[in-house]
Amino acid sequence: MSDLQRRGFLAGMAALSVSAWLPGCVSTSADSGGNTAPARRIDVHHHFVSPGYSAALKQLGQGHAKWSVQMSLDDMDKSGIQTSLLSLIQPAMTVGDVALGRKMAREANEHAAKLASTHKGRFGSFAALPYSDINGSLAEIAYALDTLKAEGFCLMTSYGGRYLGDPAFWPVLEELNRRKAVVYTHPLSPECCGKISSPVSVSAIEYAVDTTRTMASLMFHGAAARYPDIKWIFSHSGGVTPFLVSRFEREENFTKGLKEKVPTGFRHELARFYYDMAQGNHPGALDALLHIAPVSQFLYGTDYPFRDGAEVNEALAKYQRFSAAERHAIDRGNALRLLPSLGAST
Repeated sequence: MSDLQRRGFLAGMAALSVSAWLPGCVSTSADSGGNTAPARRIDVHHHFVSPGYSAALKQLGQGHAKWSVQMSLDDMDKSGIQTSLLSLIQPAMTVGDVALGRKMAREANEHAAKLASTHKGRFGSFAALPYSDINGSLAEIAYALDTLKAEGFCLMTSYGGRYLGDPAFWPVLEELNRRKAVVYTHPLSPECCGKISSPVSVSAIEYAVDTTRTMASLMFHGAAARYPDIKWIFSHSGGVTPFLVSRFEREENFTKGLKEKVPTGFRHELARFYYDMAQGNHPGALDALLHIAPVSQFLYGTDYPFRDGAEVNEALAKYQRFSAAERHAIDRGNALRLLPSLGAST
């Protein structure tokens, strides 16, 4: 076992110990699908659609996956999920219209807060931001945290061809850092690759790559080190990042001036990012992820309604390298450490 894995195990044990006295927390059973145990999982990758957002997408000529509150609750109940953190189905606020982006974000965030209030303990919110609109984002950060009491924020991986660490966005990152915010990210198909001829969907490849592009942007533009109090969550076990580590090492070693932007090294940043397990829960992905981050940074995620809880439960139950304590940490303990306010309502 590597030092990184050993630290992950110890963190998992710590999460298990903490969870023992957190309100309502119970252990995860080891059944094959995880569906009958009172696991009280916390899903950090769970999409929703607000009425206003649905109407806006229709106005823009775009559709979205079928979703309803009852659909979410039914799958959560089947899958042992106590609480889901709601985030908008993509493309969220990447529409390029400032006024519309502000309107869409506000309506969606208020709707998510209403769902969390109506279904106490079942939903939390990662509020949307019109990220490329600096003033709109700063206003929405204050409203979402101070008035709506959102648990954090959801950002897409890119906005107008710019990735999250681009210096153009640093005023928003500065405020998120000041607030010590949790920021969950979700990939898009990048503008460069939407028309590639391929026998598989663009999302099958490009979503994972776009997550890695935005992680590289945050690290190598210097934003991750400059704003260390932002807690970043990356979808799908970090995309293809674990497989490109040697290439990033070469960039770090041979790019002039990079040391000043990543003073503690990119591996340090990778080890403190958080990663959800949605669609990245097969052995190859998990083995690779264990080489860049400890288990303390792994979070349960389903990608509902595109995937369901049964899929991730079964995959994690079959993975032989996680102990019971580590499984519990992934299911719930790590999320409670990251978002302690959830402990009061779950």
